[in-house]
Amino acid sequence: MSVKSKSILVTGGAGFIGSHLVDRIVADDPARVTVVDNFFLGEASNLRNALATDADVEVIRLDAADLPAMQDIVERRGVDTIFDLAVIPLPTSLVYPAWTVQTNVAIALTVSELTRRGLVERLLHVSTSEAYGSARYIPMDEDHPHDAITPYAASKSAADRIIESYVQTFGIDVTVVRPFNNIGPRQNPGSYAGIVPIVVKRVMSGQPIEIFGDGEQTRDLIFVRDTADLMVEIHDAPECRGEVLNVASGVETSVNELVRRLLATMGAEDHPVVHTAPRPGDVRRHLADATKLRKVIGRDIPTLSDDALAETVDWYRGVLA
Repeated sequence: MSVKSKSILVTGGAGFIGSHLVDRIVADDPARVTVVDNFFLGEASNLRNALATDADVEVIRLDAADLPAMQDIVERRGVDTIFDLAVIPLPTSLVYPAWTVQTNVAIALTVSELTRRGLVERLLHVSTSEAYGSARYIPMDEDHPHDAITPYAASKSAADRIIESYVQTFGIDVTVVRPFNNIGPRQNPGSYAGIVPIVVKRVMSGQPIEIFGDGEQTRDLIFVRDTADLMVEIHDAPECRGEVLNVASGVETSVNELVRRLLATMGAEDHPVVHTAPRPGDVRRHLADATKLRKVIGRDIPTLSDDALAETVDWYRGVLA
């Protein structure tokens, strides 16, 4: 089942990864694309490119956890596939844990129920590597235990279990993907920002960069457009149906090393860096085993290149200027 000529719904489609996925789907000539986003983190400007095309793209401001409203949209738009990216993110869960958990679990229930009712053919649910917690072993395959550290991670782990229960009980057609750490343009530069916009903002304002803990905590970094490409390939590949797949580069990078690369990209190698107390819920090591993904798509997965990092930095410079 290809996205071409299909009606596709993307929850969280105005967000960081979601908007890049919408751009990628639009490029494959779908029948129509529906974006559902409550704009908690999403930005209308992220969809500018998609809306400028001739594609039938409708954007609806809605909480994806609202089952009756989501059913109305799915029926009205004749949706074939849901790409489920709507989420309340990790930093929010440190401030509003109950709301984060309730919302993320409710979103998983909503999309599972729509699929169970036969209103959509296929569901691609986007989980997170955070569900694994800190690595018990390296590299982390899809069978790695779930050691959720934060309420966010617990909510995403619970969402995976709910979807798995619907597969086992009702036989719904789902693929679960677990992206590791995405880098790229459009990542929220505001109060729930990732490390890249924080570094760019601090360099531009002349403030020292703060690294939580010793900075030797590691992440598996991947460029956001590569993730969008992989999600569409996973959706289109019949052998991915019913699978759980890590989406990652398989390369381990420390926070210190990422900051050094960012400063070099900005020509600010001598910018002051300070280390502060460790952040609550910060996983220590993350490195994906991407063997399963490489096997099903039949190609290598790109690592985060200097060009991708430079493009990302340039985008933030423009936004933050």
